[in-house]
Amino acid sequence: MEKKRIHSALISVYNKDGLDDIVRLMHELNIVIYSTGGTQEYIEQLGVPVVAVETITSYPSILGGHVKTLHPKIFGGILAIRNADHLSQLAHFEIPMIDLVIVDLYPFVETLMTTDDEALIIEKIDIGGVALIRAAAKNFKDVVVIPSKKYYNYLSSILSSNALTDEMERKYLAQAAFQITSEYDNSINNYFLDKTKEVLRYGENPHQKAWYEGNLTKIFKILSGKTLSYNNLVDVEAAILLMSDFKDEKYCFAILKHTNVCGFAQSDILLDAWRKALAGDPVSAFGGVIITNKEIDIETAGEIDHIFYEVLIAPSFTDAALDLLVKKKNRILLKLESYPKSELMQKTLLDGNLIQERDHYTPTENDFEIVTNTAPTKSQNIDLIFATKIAKHLKSNAIVLIKDKQLIGMGCGQTSRVDACEQAINKANKMGFSTVGAVMASEAFFPFPDCVELAGKAKVAAIIQPGGSINDDKSILSANDLNIAMVLTGKRHFKH
Repeated sequence: MEKKRIHSALISVYNKDGLDDIVRLMHELNIVIYSTGGTQEYIEQLGVPVVAVETITSYPSILGGHVKTLHPKIFGGILAIRNADHLSQLAHFEIPMIDLVIVDLYPFVETLMTTDDEALIIEKIDIGGVALIRAAAKNFKDVVVIPSKKYYNYLSSILSSNALTDEMERKYLAQAAFQITSEYDNSINNYFLDKTKEVLRYGENPHQKAWYEGNLTKIFKILSGKTLSYNNLVDVEAAILLMSDFKDEKYCFAILKHTNVCGFAQSDILLDAWRKALAGDPVSAFGGVIITNKEIDIETAGEIDHIFYEVLIAPSFTDAALDLLVKKKNRILLKLESYPKSELMQKTLLDGNLIQERDHYTPTENDFEIVTNTAPTKSQNIDLIFATKIAKHLKSNAIVLIKDKQLIGMGCGQTSRVDACEQAINKANKMGFSTVGAVMASEAFFPFPDCVELAGKAKVAAIIQPGGSINDDKSILSANDLNIAMVLTGKRHFKH
């Protein structure tokens, strides 16, 4: 692979840390250095020759330093392809070629974390630096870009090899450059979208630093309680996304622990919904996150107040209920203003981002493919849909048991579906529920008929699952033998 020699470099950095050795090594290699402003002064203090950008552009730094390198004679030298046509234009307009661009951007994110002064924040939006990085990265076939001081060691290794670079090295640095400018622009975009960066007490564990970047006030209003933690926010999101699937239903209550539902019920009466949700697992409810889709009244607040919870979320509270609940100073009360509207969800992974559409799918009876001799009843269909909506919010592998719109047992986060099934049945029995006549939902297909057999022993009446296994026929045959109704939806709901 052909290597190209670095003969000239433009340096424009905010933070000068680590620049000394780089500059001296470049001087030893007879690399012509161009610079301006504070960077130029720093290099001169090192006793290294440097050509002022102003001598090339014939323009001084203007507007308080806002415009220094933004000039055709600078960007022409960076963007020129090393071919006869471009080289002749460089010669005609007396534009020097620039083989290396070193930039360290203004610290916009760091400034956000230290001040609320808008003038100071706006001042730290880098314009010329981002433009230089993008120009050099675009022309990576001929130009080396160092988009941050964290790549100085990489540059040192290049300079130590007589300043020779191959295209693979230059392309790697170009990719890093575009990632840096993308993240930089995203931070600025978030600022103008009125997103805040709030430093949290710590992350999932005390030894981990954490912060939230966004605008929580669009989703909820904090009415009382201590500051939300990293774990609180993760659980709050899980609770709100779960309830978004039930927001238009009658009175619903959910209790979550570590993002998983441990209690859920729907009723015609708010207090009854709360009691049934709590009955699903009163032990796990301790220290959990509670959410409802309706206004909390004083009667319900009085019973909720008897248990310890971390967060309580509701669209509204009566005055009497709020007066009672705020007395517990460490318990967080959130007034739900709106459900998240984003159609996408993302997570960071391996120094990148995973992005996908949200799982909004909920089956209706019209989507049911009845595959057994026995069909579910009307009331069982309602519970099957109810069960599916809960199952999709549980960590895979997940099994849900529902009876009369009440969660009576669940298994989640298991490494085998049969373990999740056993956990759900055992949980129901432990909490004193009868599984006779209950319905079962699985968020993914049954690889074997063993879960159906367990459901039969528990006297489950109907099962809903996506289907799609090569062993579907075996599960269906088992359901027929056990007189269990089974419907397939064709839609899986993995949650990892």
